[in-house]
Amino acid sequence: MMFTVAAIAILVALALAITRGILGPTVFDRALAANAVGSLAIMLLAVVGFLTGRPEFLDIGLTYGLLNMIGTLAVLKFFRHGDLAYDHEEDDA
Repeated sequence: MMFTVAAIAILVALALAITRGILGPTVFDRALAANAVGSLAIMLLAVVGFLTGRPEFLDIGLTYGLLNMIGTLAVLKFFRHGDLAYDHEEDDA
C-alpha cells in the first residue's frame, strides 16, 4: 500500500516537472525539468521493481541515472558554448 502511494506521488511530481519543462521561460528551466524527469523516472523504476518483485529494475535505474547525468551535462555545455568540443584553453592562446 505504501509503495503504491509513493508511485502515485512520483507520477504527480512527474506531471509537475513536465509542466515546468513546457512552460519554462528559459532553456535552463527546461534542462532542469528534463533532469528532474530523469530522476523521477529512476525513482519510479525502483518503486515498480519493488512492487513487482524484480530487483533487476534497480540496475536499469542506475544505468539510466548515469546516462541522465551525462546527458544533462552535455546539453548544458552545448547551450553555454554552442559546441560540445569547446576547449577553454583555445581562448587563452
